[in-house]
Amino acid sequence: MDVLRTPDSRFENLTGYPFAPHYVDVAASDTEKLRMHYVDEGPPDGQPIVLLHGEPTWSYLYRKMIPLLAEGGHRALAPDLIGFGRSDKPSGTADYTYLRHVEWVTSWFESLDLRGVTLFVQDWGSAIGLRIAAEQTDRIARVVVATSSDDPSVPANRAAWDALGRWDKPFLCVFGARDPLLGRADRPLIRHVPGAKGQPHARINGGHFIQEDCGPELAERILKWESSKR
Repeated sequence: MDVLRTPDSRFENLTGYPFAPHYVDVAASDTEKLRMHYVDEGPPDGQPIVLLHGEPTWSYLYRKMIPLLAEGGHRALAPDLIGFGRSDKPSGTADYTYLRHVEWVTSWFESLDLRGVTLFVQDWGSAIGLRIAAEQTDRIARVVVATSSDDPSVPANRAAWDALGRWDKPFLCVFGARDPLLGRADRPLIRHVPGAKGQPHARINGGHFIQEDCGPELAERILKWESSKR
């Protein structure tokens, strides 16, 4: 596997993204170790909130949310998926599979030994993150979904969907009302996940990349929701 690494100079002076880089080595079951980048802001002993991006973005997508979450007392963590942002980039298209992405992010969770996590997922971050939530229930305390991919075509995904059908921890959907792709994908999740019952789900005035359109509002909704559960 040939691996590329974007020079640090390409990330200098990005507007609204003053965060120091952090790195950890991760591996899938059939790959060598790769360097994964992540943002880590807020108090180190704060309750962790993990922000998973989709395609074709990276942790920069969360730049409007991270400061508010950190100021609210959270340890705000936003990894770059392998192949994106500051993370290592295998050069071959065939090097990327859904399972590898799941295993790379799982390896990142385990390397940092994250527990009691609020998991925020969107776009392909949902396909990866919801599977991890189903398989790592001891690490994930609550889930916020801003779009979802609930395709059960892969057996492991069907197992994850079944596990989410038993998920009774808090589960919140906040979708973009103007999202032409997944603006109505909240309904099957809310019906399927027991922990979604009675939560303050919302459709707010955003498009597919709701973090860009409504980042501060999303962060404020998360903080208010969590404070109501304490």
